[in-house]
Amino acid sequence: MRYRDAGVDIDAASRAKARIKRLARQTFNPRVLREVGAFGGFFALGGLPRDAVLVASVDGVGTKLKIAFALGRHSTVGADLVHHCVNDIAVHGAAPLFFLDYLATGKLHPDVIAEVVKGMARACRAVGCALIGGETAEMPGFYPPGEYDLAGSIVGWVRRRQIVDGSRIRPGDVILGLPSLGLHTNGYSLARKVLLEQAGMKLADRVPELGQKLGDELLRPHRCYWPVLEPLLRKGWLKGLVHVTGGGLTDNPPRILPPGCTAEIRLGSWPVLPIFELIQRAGRVPERDCLRTFNMGIGMMLVVAGREAERVTALLKSKREKFWTIGHIVKGKPGVRYVQA
Repeated sequence: MRYRDAGVDIDAASRAKARIKRLARQTFNPRVLREVGAFGGFFALGGLPRDAVLVASVDGVGTKLKIAFALGRHSTVGADLVHHCVNDIAVHGAAPLFFLDYLATGKLHPDVIAEVVKGMARACRAVGCALIGGETAEMPGFYPPGEYDLAGSIVGWVRRRQIVDGSRIRPGDVILGLPSLGLHTNGYSLARKVLLEQAGMKLADRVPELGQKLGDELLRPHRCYWPVLEPLLRKGWLKGLVHVTGGGLTDNPPRILPPGCTAEIRLGSWPVLPIFELIQRAGRVPERDCLRTFNMGIGMMLVVAGREAERVTALLKSKREKFWTIGHIVKGKPGVRYVQA
């Protein structure tokens, strides 16, 4: 018996890895010292300030992958993965340096692997991040046919004195919200359960209130906020940032709030995207569950001092960036308090 008879096709893996190399090379910069394919990725740190701190994060795309499988569209989830990771370190003021991915499947399909990595490479190039390696695993019998799992790891850097961790947040600070494009990469298990199973909708259905097919809506990209945040971080105007991911608007802000501070968020101060209203109505999902599961149309929260709010909003306007003042920091225990606008 050969390895192929056990379900592992080394030739297919070699073809996939050759395509990955070509795509990864498009993201390289002078700091990358070796091609993809060595036992490790090499990235030179020379030129960074002496007080540079490395910031790392690992994440995945969740069950949004199920939508990609069903539609046979895979490049968007590759980009989603990078955007999610970039946002996660950006909230601490870190600029991306390099990225590694992990993709595991029951049977390797080089075309699918290449499409996923193409999305990653495109997203990496857009933010100056090098894709320096990863792992592509073929695991027969472990995944259903046509499915795979996807995860990524990013490393970035920030000067120690410029780390954004929320420690300077005080009562009276203003909370601004930047718009999301949709579900991003969180809440898909509930969305699929409600829309596809309970409501019996199909991904090919055109939904008037969404203005497009359901599948297209559910594959809307996870937005990358780095281009908007970078100039604000450079000026030192941000006290805290919240990437609204798993846990929604309720569970993410406490991750950066210091003792004595509560985030008071005004419901109705921003337009909730139609997809969230559809899920809530079709599934009779309690509002508190929606707020703790979805971003509800706010993908990034900025906490700024009241005296800096005018300058921050002026810069956002100059970039034609939509935003809403969605709340304030008040005295209380770290957590979120909702009030009506």
